[in-house]
Amino acid sequence: MLSALGGGLAVGASIKISEAYGAGDFLLVKRRVSTLFAMCGILGVSLLVVLVPFTPQFLRFAKTPEAFIAEGSQYFILELFGMVISFFNNVYIAIERARGNSKRILYLNMIVIVIKLSLTAYFVYILHSSINMIAVATIISQASLLLAALINLNQKGNAFGFSLSGISMRRHVAGPMISLSIPVIIEKVAFAFGKVIINSMSTVYSALTVGALGISNNIGGFSTSPQNGFQEGGSAIISQSLGAGQPKRALEAFKCVMIICITIGAVFMTLSLMFLEQISGLFAGSDQEFGQMIASIYRCEALAAIPLGMNAAVMALLYGFGKTRVTLFINFSRVFIFRVPVLWFLQHFTNLGSISVGIVMGISNISTGLIALIIAVWEIRKICREYDISFW
Repeated sequence: MLSALGGGLAVGASIKISEAYGAGDFLLVKRRVSTLFAMCGILGVSLLVVLVPFTPQFLRFAKTPEAFIAEGSQYFILELFGMVISFFNNVYIAIERARGNSKRILYLNMIVIVIKLSLTAYFVYILHSSINMIAVATIISQASLLLAALINLNQKGNAFGFSLSGISMRRHVAGPMISLSIPVIIEKVAFAFGKVIINSMSTVYSALTVGALGISNNIGGFSTSPQNGFQEGGSAIISQSLGAGQPKRALEAFKCVMIICITIGAVFMTLSLMFLEQISGLFAGSDQEFGQMIASIYRCEALAAIPLGMNAAVMALLYGFGKTRVTLFINFSRVFIFRVPVLWFLQHFTNLGSISVGIVMGISNISTGLIALIIAVWEIRKICREYDISFW
């Protein structure tokens, strides 16, 4: 939930950076980039000042067992520092995406993964360190990405570079970024909070149910992760096209993203269901009962692969056109209308057992895809009327 603050700021603000880039206003691009980093710094320092001195109290508020408070406090503080570094990295990644450098993002993230895994293995298997050193590995790996970002952003002639003189809190510079970011931040925090609620409610069945649900979500990531990748790239292209005065091209990009995301959903849903027994066995090991639980939950969740592809494409459209309040409504509905109430109903009025969490995931994700599609039709009609263009 805390990391969603930085993530939401990066997503919302990068939309306006892409728009300025598409319009060819490079001075505004530099000002917005510099201001975004400044806002990120203010947010990060504020979190550290508020949470670090009161970490034990915060963990108790989160109902952390007292036996874990001492070591948990050290780990949480380290995680906070790593999170603040990731705020800046998320902003840098959003900026690179806005300028179309997706390959650079890939290479840098691969380097981060290698550093983190190598250090974690070294701390755990060779030094036999405590869990706190795993957080240290995260900090070092994230710091390496931040170092690369600082080097790149300080290159001469980089319109996306950072400069102290470029920081401006004037309404036309910071205002649009803040207004778009606030709904995204609320959306991401609410979604994360909703996942916490669902996990808590799932413990009614058993602790294994929570684990099976998490694994099912990870298996679903085979399709949702590439769909989200096209969503993020598509939103940048759409906002650039809009800034360049090419709304027709923006809608063409949306159609391409929609086709790709639906295709990804169909392919990965088919493959994952075909090899579900083998995939669930990788996580369950010799525990056949746990493997069957994973499979039963995922079968329901897999049905939403195509609707979630539609949702990803619609999100790209809405983000690109700056309609973050609409995306807030969609994702809020996904959790607090189609997910939490449905699980409550199944728990109190049926005897379905742990399969209920899979049914809930399927219902909520399918419903979200359908709602997103209906909203897309409505918004596209408005866009076509506003810019006097045709969708087809």
